[in-house]
Amino acid sequence: MSGYFAIVGGVILLILALLLAVFGLIMTVAQAALGVILIVLGAVMFIAAMFLFKGCTSVAPGNAVVLQLYGKYVGTVRQSGLRFVNPFYSKIQVSTRIRNHETSTLKVNDLDGNPIEIGAVVVWQVQDTAQALFEVDDFEEFVAIQAETAVRHIANSYAYDSSDPNRMSLRDNADEITSKLSSEVAARVAAAGVTIIESRITQLAYAAEIARAMLQRQQATAVVAARQLIVEGAVGMVETAIEQIEGRGIVTLGHLERSDLVSNLMIVLCGDQAAQPTISTTRNQEAKN
Repeated sequence: MSGYFAIVGGVILLILALLLAVFGLIMTVAQAALGVILIVLGAVMFIAAMFLFKGCTSVAPGNAVVLQLYGKYVGTVRQSGLRFVNPFYSKIQVSTRIRNHETSTLKVNDLDGNPIEIGAVVVWQVQDTAQALFEVDDFEEFVAIQAETAVRHIANSYAYDSSDPNRMSLRDNADEITSKLSSEVAARVAAAGVTIIESRITQLAYAAEIARAMLQRQQATAVVAARQLIVEGAVGMVETAIEQIEGRGIVTLGHLERSDLVSNLMIVLCGDQAAQPTISTTRNQEAKN
């Protein structure tokens, strides 16, 4: 119930206790037995007022108060403001605000065995205050340890990068990986009554000892992939060129001419430098003879 009623009732009881005590002292001096009774009633009212004040508790926004009766959990007060509960209840405040936990930079091996450095931030909130207090020893430390464990497991389960489009990697599939990270952290901290709002990888890099070698490998992989794409495109262009030349009847190509044309076009299309055309007169002389 609202604590303001308890405050008003406590103040009224204190005033009555004071008046009874004063009248009781006056009547006691006059040697009247009623004075002792009034003093006793005043003392009882004073104790009752103290109990009312003791049962008042303030709940700040973004906090909850967990109530226990001699070690037994009896409930949680989540409504903010001044509230009144059983004076015999012990009260523990728990923050239900949204919190961030940023893991330290972890050095782990990815799926391919390459050492990488990875870090993440986890956004979490206490959902069940009873579980947070009673199921684990320290729910904040529990969340921190489980978040780092989940980050290590995710890093071990995927490669840093991959040239295979059907294979997920930490660098190329950040959204999918962070979604899996959130799910894994949520499953690990569910016992502590904690819900995971979001998790993001904040740092991802090769370890310093292999960073240079991995950069060279990435460059080589990129060159190979580019060459493969160039060759595939060049083959298609050569095939189209021969089909159009023969289809339009521009010239009749024999096996030797077709081989020379394919060779020249592939050199032109796949070469790193601009082609320098040359004119051969040998074949023209042979044709005249």
